[in-house]
Amino acid sequence: MSPPGQNSDPIRDIGRPFATTHWSIVLAAGDDNQPDSKAALAELCEAYWYPLYSYVRRRGHDADEAQDMAQEFFAVLLAKEHLRAADPNRGRFRSFLLASMNNFLANQRRRQLAQKRGGGQAPLSLDFESAETRFTHEPSHDLTPEKIYERRWAMALLDRALSMLRQEYAAGGKAALFDRLSVFLAGDRGPAYCEIAAELDMTEGAVKVAIHRLRTRCREHLRCEVAQTVADPGDVADELRDLLAVVRS
Repeated sequence: MSPPGQNSDPIRDIGRPFATTHWSIVLAAGDDNQPDSKAALAELCEAYWYPLYSYVRRRGHDADEAQDMAQEFFAVLLAKEHLRAADPNRGRFRSFLLASMNNFLANQRRRQLAQKRGGGQAPLSLDFESAETRFTHEPSHDLTPEKIYERRWAMALLDRALSMLRQEYAAGGKAALFDRLSVFLAGDRGPAYCEIAAELDMTEGAVKVAIHRLRTRCREHLRCEVAQTVADPGDVADELRDLLAVVRS
């Protein structure tokens, strides 16, 4: 595998339209002629369910209610109830999911959720126990449920980008380098370069170059993740800027 930053990088042309975006997965899942696409949508739901769970909790529902609602919502989504109305031209993928959840909450009653959790379909593999632990450890603040949703969505994108980045480094036999340098992805503060150089048997100059490459690849992976959530590649920069602003707020 080529070192990070070389021309063989699979996402070097980051501005190109992506053949497979989250929108294309949603639209394909709504097509009865493409049954395999539902599995891709289920995987997508499992990747991005926590921001919606957190949103429902912030709307005042307790943990049990939020779990029931999240499972039922995704069961309805996978049953194509909302997919038929999906339109990439109406906005971004995160906005579609939030609007769909709001419609779901407006049309569901607690008794119906309790009686048929999961809508009679096999529930998704959602780690609710872990979710509630994460939720209870979130700091208290006055942000609206919508802002919380946007923040959790941004963090989910960051987590996915970092996971892909680590896989890339691991495939190149550089997992230890990634683990040692990843602290610098959060900012300039971190261990002294000379300390890392001694640990990894590198020069300080090589450490600086490695950190620069790591940050560059992280930005590219994050842009790649964001690009999959918008229909127009021209919206990537705006979406990325909006989400990072939410995280920093």
